[in-house]
Amino acid sequence: MISRQTGQRLLFGRGPDPWFIFYCRRVSRRRYNLVVQESRKVVVYSRKGCHLCEVVKESLNKLSRRGGFTWQEVDVDSDNELRRQFNDEVPVVFIDGRKAFKYRMDEREFLRKLAG
Repeated sequence: MISRQTGQRLLFGRGPDPWFIFYCRRVSRRRYNLVVQESRKVVVYSRKGCHLCEVVKESLNKLSRRGGFTWQEVDVDSDNELRRQFNDEVPVVFIDGRKAFKYRMDEREFLRKLAG
């Protein structure tokens, strides 16, 4: 029997159409994947006694409560290579391995880059 409203075939007595069930599962998986995003990785290269570093870390603490990313701090003075690389640039913020900010971090811009 065909429905007058939708033009689709109605199945009486045989249960739901298996293709319809397959389609619904695929759509629900797609919706689930859109909602659950992978956590982004943020790394802050900083040093002790740096006021700008403290400001950036406070912003990251505040923003991390929203979720969507995890962050870690790396002290540039703990390694000679890091000290040579980031000596005059701290704090430096990397998002998934890409340099995003140096010296200062705007929270709105950070969220925009995190979403992109």
